[in-house]
Amino acid sequence: MRTELCERFGIELPIFAFTPSEHVAAAVSRAGGLGVLGCVRFNEADELDRTLDWLDDNTDGKPYGVDVVMPMTVPTEGSSVDLKAMIPQEHISFVERTLQQLGVPPLPEGEGRDGVLGWLHSVARSHVDVALAHRPVLIANALGSPPPDIIEKAHAHGVQVAALAGAAKHALSHVQNGVDIIIAQGYEAGGHTGEIASMVLTPEIVDAVGPDVAVLGAGGIGRGRQVAASLALGAQGVWTGSVWLTTEEYQNLNTNAGMTEAFLRASSADTVRTRIYTGKPARLLKTRWTQAWDTEDAPAPLPMPLQNLLVADAHNRMNSAGNPDAISMPVGQIVGSMNTVRPVAEVMADLVREYDETIARLTSA
Repeated sequence: MRTELCERFGIELPIFAFTPSEHVAAAVSRAGGLGVLGCVRFNEADELDRTLDWLDDNTDGKPYGVDVVMPMTVPTEGSSVDLKAMIPQEHISFVERTLQQLGVPPLPEGEGRDGVLGWLHSVARSHVDVALAHRPVLIANALGSPPPDIIEKAHAHGVQVAALAGAAKHALSHVQNGVDIIIAQGYEAGGHTGEIASMVLTPEIVDAVGPDVAVLGAGGIGRGRQVAASLALGAQGVWTGSVWLTTEEYQNLNTNAGMTEAFLRASSADTVRTRIYTGKPARLLKTRWTQAWDTEDAPAPLPMPLQNLLVADAHNRMNSAGNPDAISMPVGQIVGSMNTVRPVAEVMADLVREYDETIARLTSA
Protein backbone atom coordinates (compact mmCIF):
# COMPACT_ATOMS: atom_id res chain seq x y z
CA MET A 1 0.00 0.00 0.00
CA ARG A 2 3.03 2.28 0.14
CA THR A 3 2.97 5.34 -2.11
CA GLU A 4 5.11 8.47 -2.48
CA LEU A 5 3.14 10.10 0.33
CA CYS A 6 4.52 7.53 2.77
CA GLU A 7 8.03 8.71 2.02
CA ARG A 8 7.01 12.37 2.08
CA PHE A 9 5.43 12.20 5.54
CA GLY A 10 7.39 9.38 7.12
CA ILE A 11 4.37 7.10 7.51
CA GLU A 12 3.87 3.41 6.80
CA LEU A 13 0.40 3.60 5.24
CA PRO A 14 -1.18 6.32 3.05
CA ILE A 15 -4.26 6.36 5.28
CA PHE A 16 -5.12 9.87 6.51
CA ALA A 17 -7.66 10.02 9.32
CA PHE A 18 -9.57 13.25 9.95
CA THR A 19 -11.05 13.29 13.44
CA PRO A 20 -12.01 15.80 16.15
CA SER A 21 -10.55 13.35 18.71
CA GLU A 22 -6.90 13.58 19.69
CA HIS A 23 -7.14 10.01 20.98
CA VAL A 24 -8.17 8.72 17.56
CA ALA A 25 -5.58 10.85 15.76
CA ALA A 26 -2.78 9.58 18.01
CA ALA A 27 -3.88 5.95 17.62
CA VAL A 28 -3.96 6.21 13.81
CA SER A 29 -0.49 7.75 13.74
CA ARG A 30 0.85 5.06 16.07
CA ALA A 31 -0.67 2.43 13.75
CA GLY A 32 1.24 3.78 10.75
CA GLY A 33 -1.24 6.21 9.19
CA LEU A 34 -1.52 9.98 9.62
CA GLY A 35 -3.96 11.17 12.24
CA VAL A 36 -5.32 14.64 11.44
CA LEU A 37 -6.90 16.54 14.31
CA GLY A 38 -9.92 18.68 13.45
CA CYS A 39 -9.45 22.04 15.14
CA VAL A 40 -12.85 23.61 14.57
CA ARG A 41 -14.19 22.52 17.97
CA PHE A 42 -11.58 24.58 19.83
CA ASN A 43 -12.90 28.03 20.68
CA GLU A 44 -9.79 28.94 22.67
CA ALA A 45 -6.22 28.81 21.41
CA ASP A 46 -5.00 27.64 24.83
CA GLU A 47 -7.26 24.58 24.68
CA LEU A 48 -5.89 23.61 21.28
CA ASP A 49 -2.35 24.20 22.52
CA ARG A 50 -2.87 21.80 25.43
CA THR A 51 -4.38 19.20 23.11
CA LEU A 52 -1.44 19.40 20.71
CA ASP A 53 0.90 19.06 23.69
CA TRP A 54 -0.91 15.81 24.42
CA LEU A 55 -0.58 14.67 20.80
CA ASP A 56 3.13 15.47 20.83
CA ASP A 57 3.49 13.20 23.86
CA ASN A 58 1.22 10.34 22.76
CA THR A 59 2.12 9.57 19.14
CA ASP A 60 5.40 7.75 19.89
CA GLY A 61 7.19 10.39 17.85
CA LYS A 62 5.06 9.58 14.78
CA PRO A 63 3.80 12.46 12.58
CA TYR A 64 0.33 13.94 12.67
CA GLY A 65 -1.61 16.74 10.97
CA VAL A 66 -4.27 19.33 11.75
CA ASP A 67 -7.41 20.43 9.92
CA VAL A 68 -8.81 23.98 9.97
CA VAL A 69 -11.87 25.66 8.47
CA MET A 70 -10.81 28.83 6.68
CA PRO A 71 -12.10 30.53 3.51
CA MET A 72 -9.47 31.88 1.13
CA THR A 73 -10.87 35.41 1.24
CA VAL A 74 -10.90 37.15 4.60
CA PRO A 75 -14.51 37.91 5.56
CA THR A 76 -15.81 40.76 7.66
CA GLU A 77 -16.80 39.34 11.01
CA GLY A 78 -17.87 40.50 14.42
CA SER A 79 -17.73 38.95 17.85
CA SER A 80 -19.98 36.02 18.67
CA VAL A 81 -22.26 38.45 20.53
CA ASP A 82 -22.54 40.70 17.46
CA LEU A 83 -23.21 37.72 15.23
CA LYS A 84 -25.93 36.31 17.47
CA ALA A 85 -27.75 39.61 17.16
CA MET A 86 -28.04 38.91 13.42
CA ILE A 87 -30.04 35.70 13.94
CA PRO A 88 -33.76 36.22 13.18
CA GLN A 89 -36.24 35.52 15.96
CA GLU A 90 -38.14 33.25 13.58
CA HIS A 91 -35.18 30.86 13.50
CA ILE A 92 -34.69 30.95 17.27
CA SER A 93 -38.37 30.17 17.84
CA PHE A 94 -38.32 27.31 15.33
CA VAL A 95 -35.33 25.67 17.02
CA GLU A 96 -36.90 25.90 20.48
CA ARG A 97 -40.25 24.63 19.23
CA THR A 98 -38.57 21.69 17.48
CA LEU A 99 -36.59 20.72 20.57
CA GLN A 100 -39.78 20.72 22.63
CA GLN A 101 -41.50 18.51 20.04
CA LEU A 102 -38.56 16.10 20.16
CA GLY A 103 -38.68 15.98 23.95
CA VAL A 104 -35.21 17.48 24.37
CA PRO A 105 -34.99 19.21 27.78
CA PRO A 106 -33.01 22.36 28.54
CA LEU A 107 -29.51 21.94 29.94
CA PRO A 108 -29.03 22.18 33.70
CA GLU A 109 -28.01 25.62 34.90
CA GLY A 110 -24.37 26.36 34.10
CA GLU A 111 -23.87 23.54 31.61
CA GLY A 112 -23.24 23.83 27.89
CA ARG A 113 -20.82 25.87 25.83
CA ASP A 114 -20.88 28.68 23.29
CA GLY A 115 -21.34 28.01 19.63
CA VAL A 116 -18.32 26.68 17.78
CA LEU A 117 -16.25 29.73 16.88
CA GLY A 118 -13.75 27.73 14.82
CA TRP A 119 -15.87 28.60 11.80
CA LEU A 120 -14.70 32.21 12.22
CA HIS A 121 -11.72 33.21 10.11
CA SER A 122 -9.91 34.89 12.98
CA VAL A 123 -10.23 31.81 15.20
CA ALA A 124 -9.04 29.52 12.39
CA ARG A 125 -5.96 31.76 12.01
CA SER A 126 -5.20 31.31 15.69
CA HIS A 127 -5.48 27.55 15.17
CA VAL A 128 -2.79 27.72 12.48
CA ASP A 129 -0.49 29.82 14.67
CA VAL A 130 -0.86 27.40 17.58
CA ALA A 131 -0.36 24.35 15.37
CA LEU A 132 2.85 25.69 13.83
CA ALA A 133 4.33 25.97 17.32
CA HIS A 134 4.05 22.18 17.53
CA ARG A 135 5.12 19.51 15.02
CA PRO A 136 2.36 18.84 12.46
CA VAL A 137 3.50 17.70 9.02
CA LEU A 138 0.24 18.70 7.34
CA ILE A 139 -2.34 21.48 7.56
CA ALA A 140 -5.58 20.66 5.76
CA ASN A 141 -8.36 23.13 5.05
CA ALA A 142 -11.95 21.96 4.81
CA LEU A 143 -13.02 25.01 2.77
CA GLY A 144 -10.49 24.75 -0.04
CA SER A 145 -7.40 26.91 -0.42
CA PRO A 146 -6.34 28.80 2.70
CA PRO A 147 -5.34 32.46 2.26
CA PRO A 148 -1.97 32.86 0.47
CA ASP A 149 -0.16 34.06 3.58
CA ILE A 150 -1.23 30.95 5.49
CA ILE A 151 0.13 28.72 2.73
CA GLU A 152 3.40 30.68 2.76
CA LYS A 153 3.63 30.47 6.55
CA ALA A 154 3.06 26.70 6.53
CA HIS A 155 5.68 26.17 3.82
CA ALA A 156 8.15 28.33 5.75
CA HIS A 157 7.74 25.87 8.64
CA GLY A 158 8.21 22.89 6.33
CA VAL A 159 4.54 21.92 6.62
CA GLN A 160 2.56 20.66 3.62
CA VAL A 161 -0.88 22.10 2.84
CA ALA A 162 -3.91 20.08 1.71
CA ALA A 163 -7.31 21.32 0.57
CA LEU A 164 -10.64 19.64 -0.04
CA ALA A 165 -12.12 19.82 -3.52
CA GLY A 166 -15.49 18.68 -4.79
CA ALA A 167 -14.80 19.41 -8.47
CA ALA A 168 -11.81 19.35 -10.82
CA LYS A 169 -11.95 23.12 -11.36
CA HIS A 170 -11.63 23.67 -7.62
CA ALA A 171 -8.63 21.34 -7.48
CA LEU A 172 -6.88 23.26 -10.27
CA SER A 173 -7.47 26.51 -8.41
CA HIS A 174 -6.00 25.04 -5.23
CA VAL A 175 -2.85 23.96 -7.08
CA GLN A 176 -2.45 27.41 -8.61
CA ASN A 177 -2.73 28.87 -5.10
CA GLY A 178 0.17 26.73 -3.87
CA VAL A 179 -1.66 23.83 -2.22
CA ASP A 180 0.44 20.65 -2.12
CA ILE A 181 -2.19 17.90 -1.80
CA ILE A 182 -5.75 17.73 -3.09
CA ILE A 183 -8.40 15.85 -1.13
CA ALA A 184 -10.97 14.71 -3.69
CA GLN A 185 -14.05 14.61 -1.46
CA GLY A 186 -16.91 12.77 -3.10
CA TYR A 187 -20.64 13.10 -2.55
CA GLU A 188 -20.71 10.10 -0.19
CA ALA A 189 -18.56 11.83 2.42
CA GLY A 190 -19.72 13.10 5.78
CA GLY A 191 -19.51 16.78 6.61
CA HIS A 192 -18.99 19.42 3.91
CA THR A 193 -19.21 17.76 0.54
CA GLY A 194 -20.07 18.45 -3.08
CA GLU A 195 -22.37 16.80 -5.62
CA ILE A 196 -20.02 14.45 -7.52
CA ALA A 197 -19.50 10.86 -6.37
CA SER A 198 -16.01 9.54 -5.65
CA MET A 199 -15.93 7.05 -8.53
CA VAL A 200 -16.22 9.96 -10.95
CA LEU A 201 -14.53 12.71 -8.97
CA THR A 202 -11.22 11.06 -8.06
CA PRO A 203 -10.01 10.28 -11.59
CA GLU A 204 -11.27 13.65 -12.85
CA ILE A 205 -9.16 15.46 -10.28
CA VAL A 206 -6.15 13.15 -10.76
CA ASP A 207 -6.21 13.87 -14.51
CA ALA A 208 -6.80 17.60 -14.00
CA VAL A 209 -3.89 18.27 -11.63
CA GLY A 210 -1.42 15.92 -13.33
CA PRO A 211 1.14 13.46 -11.98
CA ASP A 212 3.12 15.97 -9.92
CA VAL A 213 0.30 16.72 -7.47
CA ALA A 214 -0.75 14.08 -4.95
CA VAL A 215 -4.47 13.37 -4.59
CA LEU A 216 -6.22 11.72 -1.66
CA GLY A 217 -9.48 9.92 -2.37
CA ALA A 218 -12.24 10.77 0.12
CA GLY A 219 -15.87 9.85 0.61
CA GLY A 220 -17.22 6.37 1.23
CA ILE A 221 -13.92 4.88 2.37
CA GLY A 222 -14.01 2.58 5.37
CA ARG A 223 -13.03 -0.80 3.92
CA GLY A 224 -9.83 -2.13 2.39
CA ARG A 225 -11.59 -2.72 -0.93
CA GLN A 226 -12.47 0.96 -1.03
CA VAL A 227 -8.84 1.91 -0.34
CA ALA A 228 -7.78 -0.30 -3.25
CA ALA A 229 -10.44 1.22 -5.49
CA SER A 230 -9.32 4.76 -4.65
CA LEU A 231 -5.68 3.97 -5.42
CA ALA A 232 -6.79 2.27 -8.65
CA LEU A 233 -8.52 5.52 -9.61
CA GLY A 234 -5.19 7.32 -9.33
CA ALA A 235 -5.14 8.56 -5.74
CA GLN A 236 -1.92 8.27 -3.76
CA GLY A 237 -3.75 7.76 -0.49
CA VAL A 238 -7.12 8.02 1.22
CA TRP A 239 -8.74 10.59 3.50
CA THR A 240 -11.07 8.91 5.98
CA GLY A 241 -13.33 10.37 8.63
CA SER A 242 -16.66 8.77 9.51
CA VAL A 243 -15.23 5.31 10.13
CA TRP A 244 -13.46 6.54 13.27
CA LEU A 245 -16.69 7.67 14.96
CA THR A 246 -17.40 4.15 16.22
CA THR A 247 -13.93 3.42 17.57
CA GLU A 248 -13.19 2.87 21.23
CA GLU A 249 -10.86 5.85 21.27
CA TYR A 250 -13.55 8.19 19.98
CA GLN A 251 -15.65 7.47 23.05
CA ASN A 252 -13.21 9.65 25.03
CA LEU A 253 -14.74 12.62 23.18
CA ASN A 254 -18.27 11.37 22.57
CA THR A 255 -20.30 11.56 25.77
CA ASN A 256 -23.56 10.81 23.93
CA ALA A 257 -24.31 7.08 24.08
CA GLY A 258 -27.32 7.67 21.86
CA MET A 259 -25.06 8.94 19.09
CA THR A 260 -23.06 5.72 19.02
CA GLU A 261 -26.28 3.68 19.00
CA ALA A 262 -27.58 5.75 16.09
CA PHE A 263 -24.41 5.12 14.07
CA LEU A 264 -24.37 1.38 14.77
CA ARG A 265 -27.96 0.85 13.63
CA ALA A 266 -27.87 3.16 10.59
CA SER A 267 -27.79 1.99 6.98
CA SER A 268 -25.97 3.70 4.13
CA ALA A 269 -29.32 5.30 3.18
CA ASP A 270 -29.67 7.02 6.55
CA THR A 271 -27.82 10.27 5.78
CA VAL A 272 -28.86 13.57 4.27
CA ARG A 273 -26.97 16.46 2.67
CA THR A 274 -28.21 19.71 4.19
CA ARG A 275 -27.17 23.23 5.24
CA ILE A 276 -28.67 23.02 8.75
CA TYR A 277 -25.36 22.18 10.49
CA THR A 278 -23.08 25.04 9.40
CA GLY A 279 -24.86 26.96 6.65
CA LYS A 280 -22.95 25.12 3.93
CA PRO A 281 -23.97 21.75 2.41
CA ALA A 282 -22.87 18.97 4.74
CA ARG A 283 -23.88 15.31 5.05
CA LEU A 284 -25.44 14.41 8.42
CA LEU A 285 -27.06 11.37 9.94
CA LYS A 286 -30.76 11.44 9.12
CA THR A 287 -32.79 11.84 12.32
CA ARG A 288 -36.00 13.47 13.51
CA TRP A 289 -33.95 16.67 13.97
CA THR A 290 -32.89 16.80 10.30
CA GLN A 291 -36.39 15.85 9.15
CA ALA A 292 -37.88 18.75 11.13
CA TRP A 293 -35.94 21.17 8.93
CA ASP A 294 -37.70 19.75 5.86
CA THR A 295 -41.19 20.63 7.06
CA GLU A 296 -43.21 23.46 5.54
CA ASP A 297 -42.87 25.73 8.59
CA ALA A 298 -39.08 25.37 8.78
CA PRO A 299 -37.07 28.51 7.93
CA ALA A 300 -34.21 28.38 5.43
CA PRO A 301 -30.82 27.72 7.05
CA LEU A 302 -28.70 30.80 7.70
CA PRO A 303 -25.27 31.37 6.11
CA MET A 304 -22.04 30.38 7.86
CA PRO A 305 -21.28 31.09 10.70
CA LEU A 306 -24.77 32.19 11.81
CA GLN A 307 -26.38 28.77 11.35
CA ASN A 308 -23.93 27.05 13.68
CA LEU A 309 -24.37 29.76 16.29
CA LEU A 310 -28.15 29.29 15.96
CA VAL A 311 -28.07 25.53 16.55
CA ALA A 312 -25.12 25.31 18.97
CA ASP A 313 -27.26 25.19 22.10
CA ALA A 314 -29.58 22.69 20.42
CA HIS A 315 -26.60 20.44 19.69
CA ASN A 316 -25.52 20.67 23.34
CA ARG A 317 -29.00 19.80 24.54
CA MET A 318 -29.38 16.85 22.18
CA ASN A 319 -25.96 15.51 23.14
CA SER A 320 -26.88 15.74 26.81
CA ALA A 321 -30.26 14.04 26.28
CA GLY A 322 -28.68 11.05 24.48
CA ASN A 323 -31.72 10.18 22.34
CA PRO A 324 -30.49 8.34 19.21
CA ASP A 325 -33.50 9.65 17.27
CA ALA A 326 -32.66 13.29 17.97
CA ILE A 327 -29.00 14.04 17.26
CA SER A 328 -27.12 16.28 14.85
CA MET A 329 -23.86 14.79 13.63
CA PRO A 330 -21.96 14.73 10.33
CA VAL A 331 -21.38 11.23 8.98
CA GLY A 332 -20.88 9.75 5.54
CA GLN A 333 -22.72 6.97 3.74
CA ILE A 334 -20.07 4.53 5.00
CA VAL A 335 -22.08 4.59 8.25
CA GLY A 336 -23.89 1.51 6.95
CA SER A 337 -20.65 -0.45 7.50
CA MET A 338 -19.95 0.95 10.97
CA ASN A 339 -21.64 -1.84 12.90
CA THR A 340 -19.43 -2.40 15.95
CA VAL A 341 -17.30 -0.35 18.35
CA ARG A 342 -13.66 -1.37 17.84
CA PRO A 343 -10.21 -0.04 18.69
CA VAL A 344 -8.46 2.09 16.06
CA ALA A 345 -5.66 -0.47 15.69
CA GLU A 346 -8.20 -3.14 14.71
CA VAL A 347 -9.82 -0.87 12.12
CA MET A 348 -6.40 -0.08 10.63
CA ALA A 349 -5.44 -3.76 10.55
CA ASP A 350 -8.70 -4.66 8.77
CA LEU A 351 -8.16 -1.92 6.18
CA VAL A 352 -4.72 -3.32 5.39
CA ARG A 353 -5.87 -6.97 5.42
CA GLU A 354 -8.79 -6.39 3.05
CA TYR A 355 -6.63 -4.19 0.81
CA ASP A 356 -4.03 -6.97 0.54
CA GLU A 357 -6.72 -9.58 -0.17
CA THR A 358 -8.22 -7.37 -2.89
CA ILE A 359 -4.89 -6.80 -4.63
CA ALA A 360 -4.08 -10.52 -4.42
CA ARG A 361 -7.42 -11.44 -5.95
CA LEU A 362 -7.00 -8.94 -8.79
CA THR A 363 -3.43 -9.96 -9.60
CA SER A 364 -4.22 -13.68 -9.55
CA ALA A 365 -7.18 -13.39 -11.91
